[in-house]
Amino acid sequence: MLPLSKIFGIVLMAIYTWPLGAQQTNIAKKVNDFVLPCVQGGKVSLKDYPDAKGFILVFTCNHCPFARMYGDRLNALHQKFFKLGVPLLAISSTDTLQYQEDTYSNMSKAAKDRKFEYPYLYDGSQAVAKKIGADKTPHAFVIWKESGEWVVRYNGAIDDNGGEPSEVQNPYVANAVEALLEGRSIEVKETKSIGCKIYFRK
Repeated sequence: MLPLSKIFGIVLMAIYTWPLGAQQTNIAKKVNDFVLPCVQGGKVSLKDYPDAKGFILVFTCNHCPFARMYGDRLNALHQKFFKLGVPLLAISSTDTLQYQEDTYSNMSKAAKDRKFEYPYLYDGSQAVAKKIGADKTPHAFVIWKESGEWVVRYNGAIDDNGGEPSEVQNPYVANAVEALLEGRSIEVKETKSIGCKIYFRK
């Protein structure tokens, strides 16, 4: 009998192959700068990185089991692309009234305990997630500077296998960033973000 982790990976692979759904229709084409508290200290905005060619923005959280699978992979993405001018910023926009695990203090603890090397930002008003169209945790966006504006060039899943990092076939975010850095067209510009739904307060 297959181990549970293997079964989970197969199920996720099937989900990744579904056609894009309605969740993707509210994605912004451009992203305005924002200023958010960083749980490692201070505040962070896009303008803090004047030499950035682009950013990897990942909407994530503490409570979602699927999002928690990606901590090490986000570190790896940040390590690889920060030095090439593409920092990774993780953002939690979860409703903390529903999920106490995602309060600022618990985000700070998670960042320390799990050794996050990238800024972990608190979107307490949920405004950033709403404006860009983030839907799940994790939901990744690759934005690129074009004519002085930040343009969304990829959105969706980080890769195609949350449960089995060693069996990833399509590292969507990494592929998108590499294509942009090399001046190539992105082959896959949009996929389904798989994970826990972001609930927005009324």
